[in-house]
Amino acid sequence: MARKDIQLDHQVILDLINPQSTVLDLGCGNGDLLYLLIKEKHARVQGIEIDEQAIYKCVAKGLNVFHGDVDSGLAEFSDKSFDYVVLNQSLQQILHVDKVLSDALRVGRKVIVGFPNFAHYKSRLQMLFLGRTPVTGALPYQWYETPNLHFLSISDFKNYCRLKAINIEQSVCIGQTRRTQFLPNLFAETGIFLISKK
Repeated sequence: MARKDIQLDHQVILDLINPQSTVLDLGCGNGDLLYLLIKEKHARVQGIEIDEQAIYKCVAKGLNVFHGDVDSGLAEFSDKSFDYVVLNQSLQQILHVDKVLSDALRVGRKVIVGFPNFAHYKSRLQMLFLGRTPVTGALPYQWYETPNLHFLSISDFKNYCRLKAINIEQSVCIGQTRRTQFLPNLFAETGIFLISKK
Protein backbone atom coordinates (compact mmCIF):
# COMPACT_ATOMS: atom_id res chain seq x y z
CA MET A 1 0.00 0.00 0.00
CA ALA A 2 1.34 3.44 -0.94
CA ARG A 3 2.17 5.74 1.97
CA LYS A 4 -0.23 8.41 0.70
CA ASP A 5 -3.12 5.92 0.89
CA ILE A 6 -2.61 5.30 4.64
CA GLN A 7 -4.56 7.59 6.97
CA LEU A 8 -2.29 10.03 8.77
CA ASP A 9 -2.71 8.74 12.33
CA HIS A 10 -1.88 5.22 11.13
CA GLN A 11 1.25 6.56 9.37
CA VAL A 12 2.39 8.15 12.63
CA ILE A 13 1.77 4.96 14.63
CA LEU A 14 3.62 2.87 12.04
CA ASP A 15 6.60 5.21 12.43
CA LEU A 16 6.56 4.76 16.23
CA ILE A 17 6.60 0.94 16.13
CA ASN A 18 9.79 -1.02 15.49
CA PRO A 19 9.77 -3.83 12.91
CA GLN A 20 8.86 -7.35 14.09
CA SER A 21 7.34 -6.08 17.34
CA THR A 22 4.47 -7.62 19.26
CA VAL A 23 1.44 -5.33 19.38
CA LEU A 24 -1.86 -5.44 21.27
CA ASP A 25 -4.48 -3.03 19.91
CA LEU A 26 -7.21 -2.15 22.43
CA GLY A 27 -10.34 -1.12 20.57
CA CYS A 28 -8.94 -2.18 17.20
CA GLY A 29 -12.10 -1.45 15.22
CA ASN A 30 -12.18 -3.13 11.82
CA GLY A 31 -8.48 -4.00 12.03
CA ASP A 32 -7.03 -1.59 9.47
CA LEU A 33 -4.11 -0.63 11.73
CA LEU A 34 -3.39 -4.25 12.70
CA TYR A 35 -3.39 -5.24 9.03
CA LEU A 36 -0.94 -2.42 8.21
CA LEU A 37 1.34 -3.44 11.08
CA ILE A 38 1.56 -6.97 9.69
CA LYS A 39 2.19 -5.81 6.12
CA GLU A 40 4.47 -2.84 6.79
CA LYS A 41 6.27 -3.84 10.02
CA HIS A 42 5.99 -7.66 10.02
CA ALA A 43 4.55 -7.30 13.51
CA ARG A 44 2.84 -10.05 15.51
CA VAL A 45 -0.49 -8.51 16.38
CA GLN A 46 -3.56 -9.13 18.47
CA GLY A 47 -6.66 -7.00 18.93
CA ILE A 48 -9.48 -6.57 21.41
CA GLU A 49 -12.77 -5.13 20.16
CA ILE A 50 -16.27 -4.89 21.62
CA ASP A 51 -18.19 -4.35 18.35
CA GLU A 52 -19.12 -7.73 16.82
CA GLN A 53 -19.51 -6.33 13.29
CA ALA A 54 -15.98 -4.89 13.48
CA ILE A 55 -14.69 -8.27 14.68
CA TYR A 56 -16.18 -9.97 11.61
CA LYS A 57 -14.25 -7.50 9.42
CA CYS A 58 -11.05 -8.30 11.34
CA VAL A 59 -11.58 -12.04 10.92
CA ALA A 60 -12.16 -11.54 7.18
CA LYS A 61 -8.68 -9.95 7.06
CA GLY A 62 -7.20 -12.96 8.85
CA LEU A 63 -6.55 -11.05 12.09
CA ASN A 64 -6.42 -12.45 15.62
CA VAL A 65 -9.02 -10.41 17.52
CA PHE A 66 -10.84 -11.20 20.75
CA HIS A 67 -14.30 -9.98 21.63
CA GLY A 68 -13.99 -8.02 24.84
CA ASP A 69 -14.43 -4.77 26.71
CA VAL A 70 -11.10 -3.17 27.62
CA ASP A 71 -12.77 -1.56 30.64
CA SER A 72 -13.00 -5.03 32.19
CA GLY A 73 -9.20 -5.18 32.39
CA LEU A 74 -6.30 -7.12 30.92
CA ALA A 75 -5.83 -9.71 33.67
CA GLU A 76 -5.33 -12.49 31.10
CA PHE A 77 -2.10 -10.88 29.88
CA SER A 78 1.15 -11.11 31.82
CA ASP A 79 3.47 -8.18 32.54
CA LYS A 80 5.39 -6.84 29.53
CA SER A 81 3.92 -9.50 27.24
CA PHE A 82 3.79 -7.02 24.32
CA ASP A 83 6.30 -4.54 22.96
CA TYR A 84 3.49 -2.05 22.33
CA VAL A 85 -0.10 -1.61 23.43
CA VAL A 86 -2.13 0.74 21.22
CA LEU A 87 -5.17 2.79 22.22
CA ASN A 88 -5.88 4.76 19.05
CA GLN A 89 -9.13 6.73 19.07
CA SER A 90 -10.37 4.65 21.99
CA LEU A 91 -9.08 6.40 25.15
CA GLN A 92 -11.89 8.97 25.09
CA GLN A 93 -14.45 6.14 24.89
CA ILE A 94 -13.17 4.21 27.91
CA LEU A 95 -15.07 4.44 31.18
CA HIS A 96 -12.15 3.77 33.58
CA VAL A 97 -9.17 5.61 32.07
CA ASP A 98 -6.83 5.15 35.06
CA LYS A 99 -7.40 1.40 35.21
CA VAL A 100 -7.06 0.81 31.47
CA LEU A 101 -3.92 2.93 31.10
CA SER A 102 -2.37 1.30 34.16
CA ASP A 103 -3.12 -2.15 32.70
CA ALA A 104 -1.80 -1.12 29.27
CA LEU A 105 1.46 0.14 30.82
CA ARG A 106 1.79 -3.13 32.74
CA VAL A 107 1.16 -5.36 29.71
CA GLY A 108 3.15 -3.32 27.20
CA ARG A 109 6.73 -2.11 27.32
CA LYS A 110 5.44 1.03 25.60
CA VAL A 111 1.94 2.35 24.99
CA ILE A 112 0.73 4.45 22.05
CA VAL A 113 -2.29 6.64 22.76
CA GLY A 114 -4.10 8.61 20.06
CA PHE A 115 -7.18 10.77 20.69
CA PRO A 116 -9.09 13.69 19.20
CA ASN A 117 -8.09 17.07 20.62
CA PHE A 118 -11.25 18.62 22.00
CA ALA A 119 -9.44 21.98 22.35
CA HIS A 120 -8.89 22.37 18.58
CA TYR A 121 -9.75 25.89 17.44
CA LYS A 122 -12.74 24.75 15.36
CA SER A 123 -14.28 23.15 18.45
CA ARG A 124 -13.60 26.28 20.48
CA LEU A 125 -15.19 28.52 17.85
CA GLN A 126 -18.30 26.35 17.60
CA MET A 127 -18.72 26.45 21.37
CA LEU A 128 -18.12 30.23 21.47
CA PHE A 129 -20.26 31.36 18.54
CA LEU A 130 -22.89 28.64 18.26
CA GLY A 131 -23.07 27.63 21.91
CA ARG A 132 -23.35 23.99 20.85
CA THR A 133 -21.34 20.80 21.20
CA PRO A 134 -18.79 20.90 18.37
CA VAL A 135 -18.93 18.67 15.30
CA THR A 136 -15.67 18.57 13.32
CA GLY A 137 -13.69 16.18 11.12
CA ALA A 138 -12.02 14.72 14.21
CA LEU A 139 -15.27 14.82 16.22
CA PRO A 140 -17.91 13.82 13.65
CA TYR A 141 -20.72 12.89 16.05
CA GLN A 142 -23.71 14.82 17.34
CA TRP A 143 -23.80 15.02 21.15
CA TYR A 144 -26.58 12.42 21.39
CA GLU A 145 -24.79 9.79 19.30
CA THR A 146 -21.16 10.22 20.31
CA PRO A 147 -19.27 7.24 21.74
CA ASN A 148 -16.98 9.69 23.55
CA LEU A 149 -17.18 9.74 27.34
CA HIS A 150 -14.17 11.97 28.04
CA PHE A 151 -13.45 15.29 26.36
CA LEU A 152 -9.73 15.84 26.69
CA SER A 153 -7.18 18.08 25.07
CA ILE A 154 -3.52 17.57 24.26
CA SER A 155 -2.66 19.75 27.29
CA ASP A 156 -4.98 17.68 29.50
CA PHE A 157 -3.20 14.46 28.53
CA LYS A 158 0.27 15.94 29.09
CA ASN A 159 -0.83 17.11 32.53
CA TYR A 160 -2.33 13.68 33.29
CA CYS A 161 0.98 11.99 32.44
CA ARG A 162 2.86 14.43 34.66
CA LEU A 163 0.50 13.76 37.60
CA LYS A 164 0.67 9.97 37.15
CA ALA A 165 4.48 9.83 36.63
CA ILE A 166 4.06 8.52 33.08
CA ASN A 167 6.96 9.20 30.75
CA ILE A 168 6.07 10.81 27.40
CA GLU A 169 8.78 9.46 25.09
CA GLN A 170 7.42 11.08 21.97
CA SER A 171 4.37 13.07 20.90
CA VAL A 172 3.07 13.82 17.43
CA CYS A 173 0.19 16.21 16.82
CA ILE A 174 -1.61 16.16 13.50
CA GLY A 175 -4.28 17.97 11.52
CA GLN A 176 -6.26 16.47 8.67
CA THR A 177 -3.34 16.31 6.23
CA ARG A 178 -0.08 17.01 8.07
CA ARG A 179 1.76 17.20 11.36
CA THR A 180 1.19 20.28 13.49
CA GLN A 181 4.00 21.65 15.64
CA PHE A 182 2.88 25.25 16.22
CA LEU A 183 0.52 25.58 19.21
CA PRO A 184 -0.68 21.97 18.93
CA ASN A 185 -3.33 22.30 21.65
CA LEU A 186 -4.98 24.94 19.45
CA PHE A 187 -4.25 23.73 15.91
CA ALA A 188 -3.92 19.92 16.07
CA GLU A 189 -7.00 17.76 15.60
CA THR A 190 -5.36 14.64 17.02
CA GLY A 191 -2.64 13.95 19.57
CA ILE A 192 -0.59 10.75 19.43
CA PHE A 193 1.69 9.90 22.36
CA LEU A 194 4.29 7.18 22.92
CA ILE A 195 4.36 6.64 26.68
CA SER A 196 6.00 4.35 29.22
CA LYS A 197 6.07 4.00 32.99
CA LYS A 198 8.89 5.86 34.76
